[in-house]
Amino acid sequence: QVQFVESGGALVQPGGSLTLSCSASGGFLRVLSAYSMAWYRQTPGNEREMVASITSSGDTNYSDSVKGRFTITRDKPKATVYLQLNNLKSEDSAVYFCNILTNNPPPWGQGTQVIVSS
Repeated sequence: QVQFVESGGALVQPGGSLTLSCSASGGFLRVLSAYSMAWYRQTPGNEREMVASITSSGDTNYSDSVKGRFTITRDKPKATVYLQLNNLKSEDSAVYFCNILTNNPPPWGQGTQVIVSS
């Protein structure tokens, strides 16, 4: 079964930037490139929300809250998805996860925490 490992989270000041990475391992890596992938984030007591997605062909979609500030990319041979976060705001503080964009996704990874604070 495919497993995701997110990394790159950190404490950063408002207005700062980060790059998050999501690496996949395990089974079905060869078919993973055929799926749309997404980054999600979650804060305590709230539902996990999708912030960015990318299709197999590279088409992207963003939530209104991050549009123009976040950029999602993927490296198919490396089975890795990236999320570039720019002009970070305090409300971007959350644990960030990646997964296949589907109604029944594989198990979630541990996520990577982003804290935006001065």
